[in-house]
Amino acid sequence: AWTGEIHGRVVCDVCGDSYIGPEDHALEGAEVAVLCITKSMEVLNYQAFTDAKGIYTVAETMPESNRWDACLARPISSFHDRCTRQGNGSSGIKFNYNLPSGYSHTVRPFLYKPANVPRYC
Repeated sequence: AWTGEIHGRVVCDVCGDSYIGPEDHALEGAEVAVLCITKSMEVLNYQAFTDAKGIYTVAETMPESNRWDACLARPISSFHDRCTRQGNGSSGIKFNYNLPSGYSHTVRPFLYKPANVPRYC
């Protein structure tokens, strides 16, 4: 059997500067969709939510012959009361998955911005 894992973070970009700094914080409960195409051209759709550290994980064990070939991760929604506007990569991040069994692919963080940027930014 082959096991693949994809994980990433969802962060509130408080100042909306597309840079993760000390003022920014993890978004718990944010929804992320991961779509993968396998070597046999089957499409698999995953849904994940972030934990208290803003981290989501998708993992699957399958036959080596049917393993992931390419995936698309995209943010769906943030349930944070103030940080709901999608920032970078809102259309999703595509990547080829060619890691051996047991390894994990890290997707760059998805950022959400507040509707109103604080004055201190």
